[in-house]
Order: sequence, then C-alpha cells, then structure tokens
Amino acid sequence: MSTEGQHGTRRLPPRTPRSRAPRLVATAGAAALLLSAGLATPLDPAPRQAEAAQGEKTLTVAVAQSVDSLSPFLAVRLVSTSILRLTYEYLTDYDPADAHPVPGLATSWKPSADKLTWTYTIRSDAKWSDGQQVTAQDAAWTFRKLMTDQEAATANGSFVTNFREVTAPSATRLVIRLKKPQATMTALDVPIVPEHIWKNVTDFSKFTNDRTFPIVGDGPFVLTDYKADSYVRLKANKGFWRGAPKFDELVFKYYKDQDAAVAALRKGEVSFVAGQPALTPAQAASLKGEKDIHVNEGPGRRFYALATNPGARARNGQKFGDGDPSLLDERVRHALFMAVDRKTLVDKVFQGQAVEGQGYIPPRFSTYFWKPSASQELAYDPAKAAQLLDQAGYRKNGDGKRTGKDGRPLNYRVLCHATDPNDKAVGQYLKEWWGKLGIGMTLDCLDNVTDPWLAGKYDLAFDGWSVNPDPDFVLSIHTCAALPATPKDTGATDNFVCDRTYDDLYAQQLTEYDSARRATLVKQLESRLYDLGYMNVMAYPNAVEAYRTDQIKSIETMPRAAGNIYGQDGYWSWWSAVPADGGGSSGGSSTGVVAGIVAGVVVLAGAAVFVAVRRRAGADDRE
Repeated sequence: MSTEGQHGTRRLPPRTPRSRAPRLVATAGAAALLLSAGLATPLDPAPRQAEAAQGEKTLTVAVAQSVDSLSPFLAVRLVSTSILRLTYEYLTDYDPADAHPVPGLATSWKPSADKLTWTYTIRSDAKWSDGQQVTAQDAAWTFRKLMTDQEAATANGSFVTNFREVTAPSATRLVIRLKKPQATMTALDVPIVPEHIWKNVTDFSKFTNDRTFPIVGDGPFVLTDYKADSYVRLKANKGFWRGAPKFDELVFKYYKDQDAAVAALRKGEVSFVAGQPALTPAQAASLKGEKDIHVNEGPGRRFYALATNPGARARNGQKFGDGDPSLLDERVRHALFMAVDRKTLVDKVFQGQAVEGQGYIPPRFSTYFWKPSASQELAYDPAKAAQLLDQAGYRKNGDGKRTGKDGRPLNYRVLCHATDPNDKAVGQYLKEWWGKLGIGMTLDCLDNVTDPWLAGKYDLAFDGWSVNPDPDFVLSIHTCAALPATPKDTGATDNFVCDRTYDDLYAQQLTEYDSARRATLVKQLESRLYDLGYMNVMAYPNAVEAYRTDQIKSIETMPRAAGNIYGQDGYWSWWSAVPADGGGSSGGSSTGVVAGIVAGVVVLAGAAVFVAVRRRAGADDRE
C-alpha cells in the first residue's frame, strides 16, 4: 500500500504514513503552462476563457497515482492527501527546513500544566474561498465529527481517539481536552473543513467531495475541477493568508505509462515528473544533462516493503479473506524474508538510488530510525531459511516442492501494482529466490489493488508509506483499533496486524512528552513489528524527480538542504514555485495548444490532469 506522508501516504492499495501514504502509494517540480482560452476538448469540454486568460502561468505536474477521494475524511493516497494539503489548512505546519512545528491555521498553542488541555489561538486573517471567515468553530466541528462519526474517521480517526472534548469558546480560541496526555498535539495532520459547507453531509462514507466546484477551502490553492483518472485542476488562492502562490494555476495530470510522462517533460508538455513515486534509474539517467531539465535527488521519506497477510479479521472477531494459513507461522514468515537479498535489490532494481531496508522508519527521520541487532536481524541466509521451513513442517517432496501435512505445495500470491516497475522487477527476484526454497509464487499485478487488499484476498503484497516527521500515524495503522469494525467496513489498518504487545507500546509512546523516551518507545515498536515478521522493509528509495528550468525558476525542497518536491509534509513546493523569467509554458507556447499524452492517447489543448486511481500504493502517506 502506499501512503502519504500526510499520513503517510500509501502505495497501496501511501493508504503513505500518515506519512502513511504507506503504500499507496504516491515527486518533483512543476512548470509554467498556459492553457488555450476557450478551447473545448473531449476530456475538457467546457471553454476556459475565464480560467486561462492570456498571460496566466500554469504549473503542470505529471503523476502516476490516481485520486482515491477528494474528501479529507476518506483520502489516504499520497496524491490525494497532497492535493488536500493545498486545499485545506491544518492547525500547524512543518517547517520546510527541518520539519519542526510552525503556525498554520493556529498562530500559537499552549498546554495546561497536566498536559490534558490544549488551547490554540486561531488566526483572524484567514478566510474560506467563498469569503466567509475561518473560525475556531470550524476546527471544533471538524474534530468533533471525527470523534462521533465512524465513517468520517476513516482516514484520520487515530488522531482523536484520545480526545475527551473539543470546544470553541470564541472565534479565535480552540480548546481540546484529552483523556490522557498526547504527544502529537502539534502534529495533528487533520485538514480543517468549513462547517457551513460540510454540516449538510449526511453520509461521510459516500460523499467524495467531487461534484460541486470550486470546492470551498482556505489553503494556498482552490480546487476548481476534477475528472477521475484524468486530472485535478487548482487555481491560486489570491487571498491566502501566507501570500498567494506565484503560479496562477496548478494541474495534476495522470500518466499510466511513466515513460510517456518523461517524454512529455522532454517536450515541455508538463513541467514536473515525479514517477511512481520516484523516477526509475534509467529515466533519471536519460534526463540528466538534458537542456532545461533539472533532476532532483534526495533521501526519501518512504519505505518499500513486503507485507504478509496475517489473516484478515475485524474488530468484532470475524475472520475473512483467503490468506494462506501457512503464513500464520512466524517461522515461515521469517524464512521468506531471509530469502530476500536486499543488497541485490538496491543494486540491481534501484541501481543505487535507495538504501537497504531495516526498520520501519526511514533513516531520513534520524530520531526514530531503528535497525535490528546482529542477533535479531533477518539477514539474507537461504540455508537458514530452508531450516526454518523444515522446522515448521514444510519439507520438500520428490519434486522439490515445499508441502504441508495436507500435501499441498506452497504457492503464494503476491499483490503487485501494475503501474509500478519496481514491483514487477522485485517480483521476479522473489520468484527466483523462493523457487530455490521450493516455494511457488504468482505475481498478481493489478491496476486496482485496493479491492483485494481490503478484502484480505492476498498472501503477500508490495507495501509502502510516506512517513511524516511525527511517526504516530504509520505506527497507528498496525494497531488492533485500526481493524475494520466488521468485515463489511473499511478500517484504517494497513494489513490487519493486531498484537497486544505492540498496542501497549503504541499507547505508551502516544502519552510520552519526553522526546528521548518517546523515541526509545517508537524504536521498541519497530523492533516488535520486525520480530512479528508481517512487514519486511526491503528498501528506502530516494526521492528522484525532474522539472523544467525554463518553466520553473525556483522551487522549495523539503528538507531544504536535500529533500523532495512532490509529496512533502506541507504545501511548500507548489506554494513557493516561481515561474521562469521567460514565462515558458508547458505546451511550448505561452498561448498555444497543450498536447497531453495519456495511456497512449493524444489529447488536444486545454486537457487537464490525469491522476491514476489506485488506493494502495502509498503512502502519505499516505502512499
């Protein structure tokens, strides 16, 4: 799965850690693009005279993930949560230099002496895009809705499970009372929505926020148009309190074929390409040295993992799905992971543009980065893997196939994202390595991995999340509380892990304000997750993306010293982007027709942005 970083983005079927965007999954740059005024096309039939006046600057971002929802209560994919960060403000933001909390909708915050009451001062200079004032009541209503409506809590409910009461004594004062201290009160990655718009929603599980435009928000951009699996269009919010963006319009355009997106960048048809969520080494190499193209590389905020189905279940105790029962044996899970050569994957698949995987949190977040001890590590050791399988009762038959007591050969289905070349390449290595152990493997590559993932109909799956500076979200998706209430519901879980020891550690870290002690607890959580063997982190891919310098003069990376552009923990990149002096458009002409290639089809001018729909991949973060 994938997540964001908002939460983690998911690749997934990141849901990207909450920066989930873990393995939904879902990176750089943008470009100036002038859409032809008044020109209708099959994908964009409405004339755009009002939206694309001559001289306006449009930044077009090629993406390889589709929107799962434009509702901030449901969205978990990295592309979706990234767009929502542009549309709605949070109480606090992360500084682009070092990710420490900075004012967002709240100008200041203060806890009581016992840390059970937090008071936030809400800025008085923020307005919704329909002109109404943003108030503390909007924030209070948003949080209370998460607390009282199970469907509204789908994406961000983990943030408020410890909330006792939320009130707004005045327009600029928000008060949150807790059941017990909570360490994430300056990292509440929850989009605040306008009460006067959302109070009329009756079913949050079905309201996708994509029927009426423009969507009322208070972020740096206003969402003005959307076509599923096609594009998302946003206009600069001229009244944004932090200052208006420099580009007049921002468009996210979907390319199912990543090579086609790279070709579009070369032609100037798009300004920025992020990949899936990163460019492949071959694509990056082909762009380096090209005129007017800059390739940005930096340590990534994602992990790339293999997740095991531990037996899908709901909180009511009901089991569902069809995961192979052999994977309930920890020895089998450990054996599979000890047959994975991470170094080979980094060298051959990622061609050095990644770091070998160890713990759950990427090394970019040094405070929480953990790696197993020598005696604990599930290092590459095929001989020991074979011994573990023998001990578990899965021995080779006369044909060299591993079988259980029922005589049935082990043959695992591995859920794979059809649009991710890394999944396919890694899958071939797994087939070879596991084949030597006597285990069969079927690579099940789908455009939509969400449905089988949520139904628990897989054995293993490629997973990944974009991790946020505060790791709480990506940790929360492995708690028992994240399981769906019933098999018919959708939970916040990544892959149905439920372990009481893990839950106890999670609860402890959530209430620990001492940063050093909390970091120790987080590392213990990572250690427990590692030992369980349900998650095998194979690599931490670098952020590799590219943009046109003749369309984008400058753009903020995060971290500022060496970081990513796409999928940030905030809106800094697109808000900060400055058009190139020449005003070059992504169509090659300031007033000309823009050509867009999507899934091999050439679409004429004014075409909008294509965003692939794929819920797990992944996350940001969740993708």
